[in-house]
Amino acid sequence: MWFRTGLLWTVFAGIVLSVSAFAQMLPQADLVEEVRTQLAQNSFAAAESTLQTYKAQHGVNAEYLEALSWMARGAASAGQWDKASSYAAETRRLCEQQLAGQPRASAKRELDSEPHLPMALGAAYEVLAQAMVEKGQQAQAVSLLHSALARYGNTSIRARLQKNLNLLAFVGQSAPPLQEVQYLGPKPPTLASLKGSPVLLFFWAHWCVDCKAEVPVIARLKKEFAPEGLAVIGPTQLYGYAAQGSDATPEQERAYIETVRQRYYGGLQDMPVPLSKQNFNAYGASTTPTIVVLNRAGQVAMYHPGALSYGELREAIQKATAR
Repeated sequence: MWFRTGLLWTVFAGIVLSVSAFAQMLPQADLVEEVRTQLAQNSFAAAESTLQTYKAQHGVNAEYLEALSWMARGAASAGQWDKASSYAAETRRLCEQQLAGQPRASAKRELDSEPHLPMALGAAYEVLAQAMVEKGQQAQAVSLLHSALARYGNTSIRARLQKNLNLLAFVGQSAPPLQEVQYLGPKPPTLASLKGSPVLLFFWAHWCVDCKAEVPVIARLKKEFAPEGLAVIGPTQLYGYAAQGSDATPEQERAYIETVRQRYYGGLQDMPVPLSKQNFNAYGASTTPTIVVLNRAGQVAMYHPGALSYGELREAIQKATAR
């Protein structure tokens, strides 16, 4: 199904195991890591016990809610959709209870005042939508995500909500235009000017290891499909930090991105790189890399959060180049 190519499975595959002996002795900052570890070991009962112990000691706070959202994701990855939906609904209810009484204009300040709450709420909506699709309720899932975007479209979870909506309803639609005012490398062409040619959009981030690993695949395909007129554009954005997570001004981060591009993207030096968070929001690129293939009519032919093998991406491009 569509969700299996998203962030959920990538995250679970990369979990580092570090077992703690007693959940009740955990400091607050370690709760999420402990629950994730227990879920990775298929110890759902232990994770539930850890949550209950923590809740008794600390109450319902943002750390608890993010850990609860991992219960939803863990159940989803195990195909236990009723349980996943229940955990996700409870996470959403408790998150929105904490935001209750706040006018929508202040939702961004409240939701994004610390990192755990937006992670929890974004995951809750994601799993709820996935569970609806599993039950054959795709229209309801689309409606849920649209309502969430209307409420939280100005917050940090916008791209994540858009990603899940795009997974359901993006293929076949006209590709949104890219913001191209700021860029690295050659000046980006507009997508409108590229109609008639297939296009590969490669959303990447300077900190993303998987993005660097995808470069040889994309460079090879760019060369292979050059006779078909394939255009490759690599949007990225500023994150507010540079090397080793150190805070950076926009100017400093932009300079750092350029050093990363020169060092790791040698096979794609002629790839235009639009620099805009708006592009990531429009395409739901909350996962990097996110790869989008457009056909000659400028429509989305393939939308994929996460890395792709040479064979998988070649097949998608080949279909998009058909006249």
